[in-house]
Amino acid sequence: MIVEQQQNPQFTDQAERLRRMVRSTQRTARVLAITSGKGGVGKTNVAANLSLCLSAAGKEVILLDADLGLANLDIILPVNSHTNLSQVISGRKRLQDIIQTGPGGVRMICGGSGLTQLADLDDFQRRQIIQDMSTLELQSDIIIIDTAAGISKNVLGFCQASDHTLVVTTPEPTSITDAYAMIKILTQSHTHAKISLLVNMAQNRTQAKNIYQRIAVVTRKFLAVPLYDAGYILHDEHLPQAVSKRKPVVLAYPHSSSSCCFMALAQKLARVQKNKTVQEGFFRKISNWLF
Repeated sequence: MIVEQQQNPQFTDQAERLRRMVRSTQRTARVLAITSGKGGVGKTNVAANLSLCLSAAGKEVILLDADLGLANLDIILPVNSHTNLSQVISGRKRLQDIIQTGPGGVRMICGGSGLTQLADLDDFQRRQIIQDMSTLELQSDIIIIDTAAGISKNVLGFCQASDHTLVVTTPEPTSITDAYAMIKILTQSHTHAKISLLVNMAQNRTQAKNIYQRIAVVTRKFLAVPLYDAGYILHDEHLPQAVSKRKPVVLAYPHSSSSCCFMALAQKLARVQKNKTVQEGFFRKISNWLF
């Protein structure tokens, strides 16, 4: 059950600074932050597989692993990472200097795992990374940021600097409650970013729709903001099998039910007309990456 609490405006000032920073730069790429209220909801798998599907749709994609301190996108995709965000934090490199090309032409910026200096950025370091992101917006169609779970200042900073925040939940009651808490805090920060809900590991479409409607009703009633429906990813045993192989499921099992869901999500976000020809094109391009 979702319980409404009193609003807390503690992130308002930071949000306004981030918006001014982002507005000051001529923008071309859209920035999508993928986040969650709790860990273990499959957020990183969503970021990796969605990036590949958007690339297959013809988009130039940059994927930033901003799960600072516990980064693992380079394991899922996989990429042999010799550079990461710790070198940007230390001032030795810029973001564009540590971009690596992963499967399907997705360009990646790897985080660092087990590095406390990444998990505990101060305000200046956080602003420097977000400001550095502006130089990448002329080089891509979409920048996807895989944030950490929870409501740390790092997570909120990246979400506030995005155009669109995708909040991932699962059907578990604790995950649903935490997803609403994340949406509430994002709303309190007065970010103008569009907020959508993605239900991961759904048993079926009906279950996912019910979860979205429950959260959307409470969001509209207590927060007075729209919550958009990003759809769902079906529970699929192929996905953990793909993780064991260190491959995204859309590459390991491109015709699986979860892969079809990721392709549908990419179609929605890329504003591609949804039809059989487009989907067959996705399948063909992704299948070609295997050889």
